[in-house]
Amino acid sequence: MEPEKRLPNLAETLFVLIGFGLIMVLFIIKFDISIHLALLTTWFLILIVGLKIGYSYMDMQKGLLNGINDGLEAVLVLLSVGALIGTWIAGGVVPSIIYYGLAIIEPNIFLMAAFIICTVTSIATGTSFGSAGTAGIAMMAIGASFGFPLPLVAGAVISGCYVGDKLSPLSDTTVMTASLAKVDLIDHIKSMLRVSGPAWVIAAVLFLIAGFFYGGNGDLSAATSTMASLKEYFSISWYMLVPAVIVIALLAFKMPSIPVILFGAFLGTIWAFLFQGATFLEAFNIMYAGNSIESGVAFIDNLLNRGGIVFMLDVIALIIFALGVGGLMEKIGVLKAIGNYLATWAHNAGRTTVSTILAGFLGNLFGGAYVSIITASKITGENYDRLNIDRRVLSRNTEAGGTVTTPMVPWSDGGVFMAAALGVSTMSYLPFLWFNFLVIIISIIYGYTNKFIWYTKPQETVAEKNKVKTPDLELS
Repeated sequence: MEPEKRLPNLAETLFVLIGFGLIMVLFIIKFDISIHLALLTTWFLILIVGLKIGYSYMDMQKGLLNGINDGLEAVLVLLSVGALIGTWIAGGVVPSIIYYGLAIIEPNIFLMAAFIICTVTSIATGTSFGSAGTAGIAMMAIGASFGFPLPLVAGAVISGCYVGDKLSPLSDTTVMTASLAKVDLIDHIKSMLRVSGPAWVIAAVLFLIAGFFYGGNGDLSAATSTMASLKEYFSISWYMLVPAVIVIALLAFKMPSIPVILFGAFLGTIWAFLFQGATFLEAFNIMYAGNSIESGVAFIDNLLNRGGIVFMLDVIALIIFALGVGGLMEKIGVLKAIGNYLATWAHNAGRTTVSTILAGFLGNLFGGAYVSIITASKITGENYDRLNIDRRVLSRNTEAGGTVTTPMVPWSDGGVFMAAALGVSTMSYLPFLWFNFLVIIISIIYGYTNKFIWYTKPQETVAEKNKVKTPDLELS
């Protein structure tokens, strides 16, 4: 007879969460073992708990595969963006952006300019990955030429990229969040603007101040040397930017992102063949193998020797392991148990906001961007209904806890991609994700002050009417 399945109790839930944290610390920090193996080991930790509470291995394998399936769209996007990065570098698109950026942008305003450029690119395209892999790489090269610390430049780039990922109606995470929260897409975006608007302005000012602090020491001779190296190894001209204009225009007209990005990669192949001296077969192969040059300028080689589908395979393997963790935790009820405990604590708008942000962050810890949106909206959605808080607040807080925390986790899809694409580790750029942190801070302030918190019914009857029964917290 098959054992009866049950939710994990508090001790078992803590065992999974604390065990996960210890494995990550020991593998990554103490023993310098691959993060892939750390996540794989976590699978077995969760499987042990699942067997104890009545789940068969086959039950849990289905959950694991479902978790991986939930993130396959991100995998396809990564493969497409990898091909795009490689051919846009080889085709002169990214080098031309770098060259003209060095010629136009002043060092003092560079950080704010990088933030704004990546904001505009991500809003127009709806993809943080595509924005970071193209405009972001260009900004990294320009910042290095001006003598800025690369983690700071990466912070400005990623902050800008996640403005669009969070706000653009073309962004898959924006559409997905509105759908899961059962909110109209435009209403969702309007609600987010209450938070993102002030966060964007404050972040822009901070990057401007930081730019004046570091920009005075900008090494313009290095910038001149970089421009000369780019001219030597690439044909630089305005028409090198045509593939970027075409791709942005197609995405702006709401064409599907994956085929558009792949079409952009093919345009890069054509440009490498027509204008950069590569044979067609060499240019075509760059979509898979990535770009390779030896300019003699170390950071140029570091930034431009990348891209291709191969460039993303290690990232994709890591994401699959992370998605598996999320699928297993969903299957055995760890996430539901966490949701029950949060429900007993979240009895006002402030705590409900914090619980949603926490649930989103946990989703990134145990899966990635798509998992985080599911956990944040599903785990805490009933709390908003119970407290008669409009679901526009749920959708807004889901993005604050899910979307913007994605690049903060070293093994999430966003964290892995940003570190790989920009050549800066997650923990190095983390302190400079000013827009992302401001979104979280402002969301929590709004929750505790009831600012822009909309209710579906008068508040005076909510507290008495919607008391939650405390779940079983025994340690047996």
